[in-house]
Amino acid sequence: MGKLSVNLCGIELDNPVIPASGTFGYGYEFAELYDINVLGTFSFKGTTKDARFGNPTPRIAECSMGMINAVGLQNPGVEKVISEELPKLKKCFNKKVMANVSGFSVEDYAYTCQKLDACQQVGWLEVNVSCPNVHGGGLSFGTSPEAAAEVTKAVKKVTTKPVILKLSPNVTDIVSIAKACEDAGADGISLINTLLGMRIDLKSRKPVIKNKMGGFSGSAIFPVAVRMVYQVANAVKIPVVGMGGVASAEDVIEMMLAGATAVEVGAANLIDPFACRDIIAELPKKMKEYKIDSLKDIIGGVQ
Repeated sequence: MGKLSVNLCGIELDNPVIPASGTFGYGYEFAELYDINVLGTFSFKGTTKDARFGNPTPRIAECSMGMINAVGLQNPGVEKVISEELPKLKKCFNKKVMANVSGFSVEDYAYTCQKLDACQQVGWLEVNVSCPNVHGGGLSFGTSPEAAAEVTKAVKKVTTKPVILKLSPNVTDIVSIAKACEDAGADGISLINTLLGMRIDLKSRKPVIKNKMGGFSGSAIFPVAVRMVYQVANAVKIPVVGMGGVASAEDVIEMMLAGATAVEVGAANLIDPFACRDIIAELPKKMKEYKIDSLKDIIGGVQ
């Protein structure tokens, strides 16, 4: 059997498969279905400084080969995540978990990351810079190299654990943003977050989603994600976590060939709650089929 283990920012993972933030809750919900310790790790629900109710409904729109969501970072706030959600997770998950953090100001990010950095269960901080900068005109931090670097520096000042910047694909030049994060001290880059999408109801002639637009995810975006992972992995020296439309063991291998050290699975979890478990189970068979002895050996191995 081939070796599935990889090393992400100094922490060894049994395998590279990671359920993506927003698609796996805080983990314990899925633990009722199967032993989630088979996962490499998982990225828990996007957490903010204060509790958020999220966007008005409807928040979900179906698409061919994907979906659009505008949930709006609904979460109980970092204090309750630490006091209520992580203790529940500890009962069913014995590995380090990835904490996904969102914010609306540099101070928000620093505060939330500092709180989560102190948690023994947290192994990595995945900092989502796709949020609107309320003090900078509303554009997301991730659309500007300078703004993304500012968040990175602020978080690195108050944390000791690996900081992975999660980048938005809704930009002209994702490489310049990734490099700015690396130069500012990021320990890793994860990409891609959702593309911006919209659906219109033909009968009412109104947007399907109350928020009008939302994040487009699912297998339709996989080729875009592979391209961006390849571009970024070839431009930075820090690890890349690839995601976007991943739905099979072969997709995981393709992402790793493009340069990903680990691979997150998002929308597939919403279609099939056993998706990650089944991908991990299928990996050894696919490794044998493609003559892969160790997954570490294929990272960035595209010819």
